Amino acid sequence: MANNSKDDINISDIPESYQRYLDEIYIISHKKRGGWVSNKELAENLNVKPASVTGMLEKLQRAGLILWKPRRAIRLTEKGKRIAIQLNETHDLLYAFFEKVLKIDDMDLVEKISCEIEHHISTDVKNSLKKFLSNYLG
Repeated sequence: MANNSKDDINISDIPESYQRYLDEIYIISHKKRGGWVSNKELAENLNVKPASVTGMLEKLQRAGLILWKPRRAIRLTEKGKRIAIQLNETHDLLYAFFEKVLKIDDMDLVEKISCEIEHHISTDVKNSLKKFLSNYLG
């Protein structure tokens, strides 16, 4: 787990649309043997048309965030994986904050707001939240 290291990437430097795709590729890849993700799976999980996915995959590939060739499976590069891991860490911290600190009982709401906010949390804020939760939850 990255802890304020040079591996952390400033999430605010990555467009939110890129983040959503990287996050989804990461989640799908962890459910599959080999970690490869198809365009179709991505389109279904994000509820978008396959043509939209193809356009975004081209952008992600140019940015060095995925390995992909048209009509082939997709995999995150190391940089793409670091961004996705950071997003997931932030999501987990937000989820814990809303559930355990604010005591919100509606888990669907907790999941929804954690997903929406994770894309706007900088590395410094993530690290501060991590420290706060560590102290608060003991």
